[in-house]
Amino acid sequence: MKNLPIGIQTLSKIIEGDFVYVDKTEIAYSLIQKAGYYFLSRPRRFGKSLFLDTLKEIFEGNKELFKGLYIYDKWDWDVKYPVLKISMGSGVINNIEKLNKRLNSTLKDAEKAVGINCLSSDPQECFKELIQKASEKYNQKVVVLIDEYDKPILDNIIDKEVAREMRDAMKDFYGVIKDNDAYIQFVFITGVSKFSKMNLFSGLNNLEDITLDEKFATICGYTHNDLLTVFSEHLQGADMEKVKKWYNGYYYLGDKVYNPFDILLFIRKNFDFRNYWWETGNPSFLIDMLKTQNYYIPELENFTANEEILNTFDVERIELVALLWQTGYLTITERIEDIFGIEYKLAIPNKEISISLNNLFITYLTTQTTEKLKHQKKILYMLRNEDLDGFRDALFSLFASIPYTNFTNSELYKYEGYYANVVYTYLAGVGLDIIPEDITNLGRMDLSVKLEGKVFIFEFKLTEKATGNALKQIKEKRYYEKYQNFKNIYLIGIEFSREKRNIIGYEWEKV
Repeated sequence: MKNLPIGIQTLSKIIEGDFVYVDKTEIAYSLIQKAGYYFLSRPRRFGKSLFLDTLKEIFEGNKELFKGLYIYDKWDWDVKYPVLKISMGSGVINNIEKLNKRLNSTLKDAEKAVGINCLSSDPQECFKELIQKASEKYNQKVVVLIDEYDKPILDNIIDKEVAREMRDAMKDFYGVIKDNDAYIQFVFITGVSKFSKMNLFSGLNNLEDITLDEKFATICGYTHNDLLTVFSEHLQGADMEKVKKWYNGYYYLGDKVYNPFDILLFIRKNFDFRNYWWETGNPSFLIDMLKTQNYYIPELENFTANEEILNTFDVERIELVALLWQTGYLTITERIEDIFGIEYKLAIPNKEISISLNNLFITYLTTQTTEKLKHQKKILYMLRNEDLDGFRDALFSLFASIPYTNFTNSELYKYEGYYANVVYTYLAGVGLDIIPEDITNLGRMDLSVKLEGKVFIFEFKLTEKATGNALKQIKEKRYYEKYQNFKNIYLIGIEFSREKRNIIGYEWEKV
């Protein structure tokens, strides 16, 4: 049985060390048959660096590494290109001095690779020297591969002044590519975010964005078929439907893919369903951004965005939804084309992200950490046992335990959406099947929850006096008719008070 390539980003180590390799060379071959400039955005730990290294080995003509792979008997291995590989992925860069140091370090690696020493210590001038001199030395145009191009900016995304400095410095550096087109054969740039070409890749009008190109949907990540074939030995005995529910779902308009890091650790940890990919990152920037924008969190489960929102991203204008999509916390579920242009429906991709993201939101909304699990267990127990009076008490206790300072320092509690946010994130945080803004032919209910053959329909109201209007609306609109095929249907109307910051009206019925 082959070894698992956990954390390995170099093709030679994978092939020579007898590690599992999902063949991406057919996609690579379709890219490199002609000269071109390409850009790819994918979330962290998705295999971007390994794909870049695969391109490097192909262009350098290392044929023996590709024996048994798609490209082996198709590429002209006698034609070799000088390759300049620039990686911005390691370390945290939070000032210009560190940025220049990082650029000089990665350029030194590039100097060794092509056997050329830069005369200038300025990163831009050195990059220019390397492109021109490598082309002259090898009498061949140069291949430029840039990995994690945006990391210096993302490291400082909350500090706009520093992020702006990083963006402007990187713009000057990447401008070298535009000015040396005559010496360049192929460019491939990867990153997490899609910064506006106007602001970061000024002049690179021929840079083709393949992020949402169906032909390259599986350029990174594993498909379900990969799991059933390439990983068949490693996954014997695994509940594959549960694996799909937990980790699959990233959609780039082709076959859906898994994050490789999840699957490799899931196998290594003997099929233990845990939040592997989430735990390796630090999405604290989401909390900082939520504090600046009053978002209704359940909308993220069924959000429609146009191309402009997904593609407009810069230090001066950061759309939270675009950032959530680019970083992998949301994925596309459907592409819609009409007379107004192209729109994309977005949703949380899988159970791992749903649980993790909503637990992060709980921390933001309530500042609860140690108490969170206690409340979650109680809420889940009451719903599972159809104890709706106990569920009311559990929710009341939950809101009563939110620190008073959480309200005095925020205006959130004045909005009906705040209370719906808290209920939604607590239910989603335990992995329940939830539909926010659930549509029926007579309107839309605030929330529906499916659990073990039961359906719970919620309506929330913000008022200073209990009126019973929440339950009344569910009944008048006959929301429950959508779920007539379920044996047990519960209607739950909840009214909250701004003044008391808790439940003042709670009614339920079983249909």
